[in-house]
Amino acid sequence: MGFSSKLINWYYQNKRDLPWRDSTDPYRIWLSEIILQQTRVDQGLSYFNKFIEHHPTIDSLANAPEKEILKLWQGLGYYSRARNLHFTAKLISKKYRGVFPNKYEDILNLKGVGEYTAAAISSFAYNLSYPVIDGNVYRVLSRIFGIENAIDSTKGKKVFKKLAEELIDTKNPATYNQAIMEFGALQCAPKKPTCEDCPFRLECFALKNDMISILPKKEKKIKQRNRYFNYLVIINNEEIYLNKRMKKDIWVGLYDFPLYETNKALSSFEEIKEIFNDFDLVLKSKSIEYKHILSHQKIYAIFWLASIKNRKKIADNYENISLKEINNYPVPKLIENYLKTIL
Repeated sequence: MGFSSKLINWYYQNKRDLPWRDSTDPYRIWLSEIILQQTRVDQGLSYFNKFIEHHPTIDSLANAPEKEILKLWQGLGYYSRARNLHFTAKLISKKYRGVFPNKYEDILNLKGVGEYTAAAISSFAYNLSYPVIDGNVYRVLSRIFGIENAIDSTKGKKVFKKLAEELIDTKNPATYNQAIMEFGALQCAPKKPTCEDCPFRLECFALKNDMISILPKKEKKIKQRNRYFNYLVIINNEEIYLNKRMKKDIWVGLYDFPLYETNKALSSFEEIKEIFNDFDLVLKSKSIEYKHILSHQKIYAIFWLASIKNRKKIADNYENISLKEINNYPVPKLIENYLKTIL
């Protein structure tokens, strides 16, 4: 039995029942793939269901305000992908009259869609023979076939793409692509793969050569920088002040609090009063330090709870809302975690 046949046979016996899996609706497939770029299936399922419940069609998604899209996305991170999702929905609604394009090249040209996502949509929705290559696929191919080229190198990407194109079942590309991704997620997992009952255990290069923990290889290491956020949480008469993030930085379009970033953590009320001296603060408490890790950044945040006397001064710069309304605003996970402690 060949590689693709063995893989598909495994898939029929082990696949998970997922709401987008047995659908050929390109909208649902596209939505699921964009969400799953951000998170595991078990968490992504609730986000997918939430989006479909609120916006069952592309036109519905296109007509929604950005604030609502960001709120539905809240907690997934990489909010640029949510904005790209919204932008693309509007483009499809206008340019294609709400009908998702059915050619690989047109799909690839959509904002926020790369080669992997275009291949997934093309094969799952239209059964076109384009192999998907994601983290799961890199891992399966590198281990079974002993590919030691780094997956993030130019040469490595070419090697993996060539092999993937040779292996795909051209008569049944949709099932094959589903199968290899599912196999990587469930059987050939990053840590503790279940090699003992793997259908490829006799030919697996990594298993034979004790390289399960080594493959796949990466060339680059992500450098992270530290940032120190000092948030001023001003609550007056059941109202709270919010800041809409608009600068070119993380969390564009989301809401947080008046913020002052420093080169190191601050510890005293006096330092905060000096920074925000125009507001005539009455400081009440200081939070613990919150550590929030992003792909290229580590954020250390402290929340300073206060009331304010100079309301006109702060109203010129920030939006004040009722505390009861705050759950209607899209906020970063860091802010969401803090809000749970005061609401």
